[in-house]
Amino acid sequence: MNTKGHYYPKYILLQAVYFKLRFMLSYRDVEELMKIRGVIVDHATIQRWVYKFASLLEAEMKNRKGRVGASRQRMSAQSLLIKAIANNYRPRVINIDKSGSNTVAIKVYNRRSFSKIKIRQCKYLNNIVEQDHRFIKWRIQNGIGFKSFESARRTLSGIEVVHMLRKNQMVGPRISMFKSFCKLAS
Repeated sequence: MNTKGHYYPKYILLQAVYFKLRFMLSYRDVEELMKIRGVIVDHATIQRWVYKFASLLEAEMKNRKGRVGASRQRMSAQSLLIKAIANNYRPRVINIDKSGSNTVAIKVYNRRSFSKIKIRQCKYLNNIVEQDHRFIKWRIQNGIGFKSFESARRTLSGIEVVHMLRKNQMVGPRISMFKSFCKLAS
């Protein structure tokens, strides 16, 4: 992430962007937090930083997540399926999205356990567990809204990145969430 041409060092920019994306704060709240820390910055400047760097962080998150590999995703989908069946029961039908790793995991389970679990792939019949983007509605309900679609898209994508970090999808062992956020930006 290139921060050349900015008055403040990279760490200050990242901290302000992190505060906005991680916590339910307005831009003026972030401005006040930064002022407490000794950094005088306008809320409009913080908004421009979020607008600029949230999309860069999202691109870097997608880039790093792509490196994880399909086999690792398939193995984790398979272990989740086995755990879910062991804790509950063997279903007749499983509703999933178009994820290839889930499909392969169910087919492998069917072969190994000689069962006939049917796969129903439908975008709208997804399990409620997979719909974890509902937190965004909760995050934005206190705000005034966004002035433009592009501003909304970039801010929401940044919030999604921080939410993924919070769910430990990209955090290394014994690394704080803010440090992993900074690593993502480096």
